[in-house]
Amino acid sequence: MNETPIEAGSELLAGQPVRIAERDGVRYTLLGTAHVSQASVQAVEEAIGSGQFDAVAVELDPQRLQALTNPNALAQLDLVDVIRKGRVALFAANLALAAYQRRLAEQLGIEPGAELKRAVTLANEHNLPVHLIDRDVGLTFRRASQQLGFFGKLKLVAGLGAGLFSSEDVGEDEIEKLKQGDMLESSFGEFANESPALYEAIIGERDRYMATRLRQEHNSEQRNVLAVVGAGHLAGLARYLQSDTEAPGPLREQLESVPKKRNIPWITLIILAVVLAGIGIGFWKGGMGMGTQMLATWAMYTGGLAALGALLAGSHPLSIITAIAVAPFKPFRLSIPTGAFSALVETRLRKPTYQDFLQLRDDAQTLKGWYRNRVTRIVLTFVLTNLGSMLGLWLTGFSVYGKLAG
Repeated sequence: MNETPIEAGSELLAGQPVRIAERDGVRYTLLGTAHVSQASVQAVEEAIGSGQFDAVAVELDPQRLQALTNPNALAQLDLVDVIRKGRVALFAANLALAAYQRRLAEQLGIEPGAELKRAVTLANEHNLPVHLIDRDVGLTFRRASQQLGFFGKLKLVAGLGAGLFSSEDVGEDEIEKLKQGDMLESSFGEFANESPALYEAIIGERDRYMATRLRQEHNSEQRNVLAVVGAGHLAGLARYLQSDTEAPGPLREQLESVPKKRNIPWITLIILAVVLAGIGIGFWKGGMGMGTQMLATWAMYTGGLAALGALLAGSHPLSIITAIAVAPFKPFRLSIPTGAFSALVETRLRKPTYQDFLQLRDDAQTLKGWYRNRVTRIVLTFVLTNLGSMLGLWLTGFSVYGKLAG
């Protein structure tokens, strides 16, 4: 494979960051864009309108393309299915990304990713094949989170939460970084640079993934391919097009896989063991009175604080009662969080309306909107109920230890 500069004297894409690479008889023109620049939209229009290309590839996956072209796509979401499959955290992350993009659109007067949307539209108008070469956001998020420790995940969630509720304008430094970088990297903020694992998942791996997808889409009738990607991906994408020798099919499977880890909640198990052992000792040393008192403390702390979390989320009374009833039985369902039960009840009793989904992006930007919108209130119910249940578990541990030590 050879990597060459754009032809001398060519006016096409003049002034735009471009790499041209040739491999296996295909000429790839890699156009680097800024996701918040009207100039990038114009560059895309000029490139596709030139008639020089046989196909167009864009830095999108089907989910993100749907979000750009069909604002009402969220209205088709099955929240019950999201909760049952344990995807509430991913759903909340997508809300954070949407809120961040909305803030940018309002501040800069251009929709983030407008050049990618325009590339797909123009390619269809010119009857050119369109290749969506980016990896699914959910896969990227899951692969990244698997590499983070407990405190790293907490920091990531805190960063996403701050992005959700912030009403301030995006800073000039962030905007300049976005012009040279990547939407996902900017959405995760400084934490992306501080965490090598997260940075590798959202930038490095995606560079290789997109290069792999370009090679996989190799077609004898498509000799000149325009690839529209964020400027921050140009160097990595060109490098992997040049250096990768692995077959694209198996390599794509490898980059899409999420290794199944034995999700053993060691911290929770240790605390549970201490609490249950303490209660057992309480029955043995203090008799029925002390043992029963410790069990009551367990139910009061876990059920009470889980209920408090649901209450703070503005949940339905039956969702709160569900938290009280379910939280004390944590030892018998380690893999199912208390918040999932309350969130399912909340979904059944306060089923989100079509209008809730339509207003989701606007409501997700303010704390008041989160309580007003039934979709985001279900997420709050899930998160705050779980936090309350977890806090109750810790407090019970301290209480039992204090009684035994005394």
